[in-house]
Order: sequence, then structure tokens, then C-alpha cells
Amino acid sequence: MELRHLQHFVAVAEEEHFTRAAERLLVSQSGLSASVRALERELQTPLFVRTTRRVMLTPAGRALLGEAERILAQVRSAREAVAAVQGVLRGMLAVGSEQCVAGLNVAGLLASFRRRHPDVEICLRQAGSGALAEEVASGRLDLAFAVRAAQKDTDQLRVVPLSGEPMIVLCHPSHPLATAGAPVTPEELGGEVFVDFHPDWGPRRTTDAVFAAAGVRRTVALEVNDVHSLLELVEENLCVAVVPRHFQHKRLSLVALAVKGTGETVYETVALLPPPQAMSPAARALMELLDTPAGCPEVSR
Repeated sequence: MELRHLQHFVAVAEEEHFTRAAERLLVSQSGLSASVRALERELQTPLFVRTTRRVMLTPAGRALLGEAERILAQVRSAREAVAAVQGVLRGMLAVGSEQCVAGLNVAGLLASFRRRHPDVEICLRQAGSGALAEEVASGRLDLAFAVRAAQKDTDQLRVVPLSGEPMIVLCHPSHPLATAGAPVTPEELGGEVFVDFHPDWGPRRTTDAVFAAAGVRRTVALEVNDVHSLLELVEENLCVAVVPRHFQHKRLSLVALAVKGTGETVYETVALLPPPQAMSPAARALMELLDTPAGCPEVSR
């Protein structure tokens, strides 16, 4: 099994189209098709269902995709490790991040990394914690910064705590909760109209867990995928939001109230990492930078 066959297979699987995959890889479509057919002959099974509009993975193709991505990621790490031994960090650093993770300035961290390692290409993907965990485990991302929520260590994923903070309620100044001005319990919030993120985002998972632990059912009437939309809806007094504490600094016109009975570190920022032997030199260098406040002053642990 040749590495180029796996590279071609992964490209077709991601693009769901032979022509687009060929353009991405800068190879001829006929050569790409021949490469995939050779892989199918070697494995003695079809990997794609081909139609005139797109191609889709067969069950065998889906089984191969994760393994192929891991193999290619390990090969890339091996090449970068050799370059690192020679004194130069090269290659690519693929980083994932949730929006506005607590205690971590991702932009500042990446800028500090770029100053130290200008020959490394940085790629950033923003997504929810669940998707980021899957991409780190599969090798598509070198590491990611997310929210712990339901993330646990596996054979393909390590969850490393970075920082934590409590959740708070944000509401309009004229809202009855703001008028009372006192900390609230999940039970007292049960009848409110909520805005929250998509279920895969860490703050939503954290808030859902808080209410589930209290045995309180809540309905998210307004669902958004970015912080600013959430804050705007609260500012229009359409709803309230339960969010990490640092969100209150993004919209000072809103009233922030403590949530009683949820502990001091409900919202926990974590690094999602592959197993130690699978970490690329660039990923190791970025994690080492987290432990160097002088080198990256805007990042707090």
C-alpha cells in the first residue's frame, strides 16, 4: 500500500468529487482515478459509490478513512521530527479552537509561535468541542483548545486542563433578575427564555450539564453560532443566557449574576492532544510556549 494511494483516497473522500480532488492535489483526474482503483484492488473492496454528481464512501471506505488520516499524520510528524533534529522547525501546525475559550488568547499564542518558528505554516479551524476532539483523534488537527464538557481521555485523545471559571447569567438591565440583583439557582431560571449555542459548543454542553445535574429542564428558544449574536439577543431583552464569566466583559451594558451551586470551575478550558508518540514537533513547541509566560504574556494558565 503506497502513501500516495492513501493521500489520493483521503482527498477524494474529503472533496466527494474526483475532479475537485485532482485539482487540489495538482494531478490528472485519470491518474487519481487509477490510484484509487489500485487501492481498491489491493483491499479487494470498493471504497466509493460513484455517481455522475459526487462520490460517497462505502462502509469499507469509512472504515479506512480514519486509519488513513492517522497514517498520513504520523508520516508528516516523522518528517517534521527529522527536520527538528536538524535544528529547524518546518511543516504545518493545524490548530483547532472553540470561540472565546477562557484563560487563553489563541491569537496571541499563535502570533508568539509564528515569531519563534517562521518556517511553520499555521492553519486554524474553529468548531465545537465534539468536532475538534474527533479531528485531533483522527490526525486532521495537531491539537485543539476546547471546553472539557464531555471530553475524556481515549487511546487516540488526551484531555489536558488549562484553566477554569464559573458560569454566570447575563440579562438586560430591566429584566426582573437584574432588578433583584441576587445570585440565582438553576431552579429559579427554569421558566426563562434562553439563547445558547449549537449543542456541540462547549458553553452549551456545560450549561446543559449544570441544569441536568440540578434536575431542571430548560428550553433553548434561540440558538446561535457566535458570541456577538448571543449578546445582541440578550441586549434586546429577548432572553437570558448562561455563559462563562469572561463573556460579561464583551458587553458591559448587560447585568451579570452569579449562578449558585455550580462550583468555581464549571467551565474548563482544555487542550485536546493526540497520544505523546503521535504529537508533531510543532504541536510540542506550541504546548511548551503555554508554559512560558514571558514568551507569550497574553496567555494565562
